[in-house]
Amino acid sequence: MTIDHVTIRTGALASVRAFFLEVFELEEGPRPLAIQRIPGHWLYSAGKPVVHLIGSGEPAGGIARDKPGETIDHVGFRLENYWGLRDRLDARGIRYSTMDLPDINERRIFLWTPGGTLLEAVFDADATSSGSRR
Repeated sequence: MTIDHVTIRTGALASVRAFFLEVFELEEGPRPLAIQRIPGHWLYSAGKPVVHLIGSGEPAGGIARDKPGETIDHVGFRLENYWGLRDRLDARGIRYSTMDLPDINERRIFLWTPGGTLLEAVFDADATSSGSRR
């Protein structure tokens, strides 16, 4: 497992974007079509989107949470074995939501820790289709 990205929810979207672009020399890049309705930016390093910014009050992964001020909204982990994770979550009765992003060839699973932190599991869609069961 590797950390795929960090998402920051902020009420100062423009200035936080500028901060990351200037201080860390990140570059703005494309965002998947499925999330274009959510105000935000994806900032890239070495061709990979590593910082996702979301305007405050907007849902992440279809799950809305009120968080005042600026917070780390969630952490995304790059994983393998999409169906294995779904099976483990189902077996334990852990609720989750899924999102397919065909334009960037990814599948995602969103879930909450018992303490309330949002986690996102990111998978290569090609790898998940080879063992497709659903």
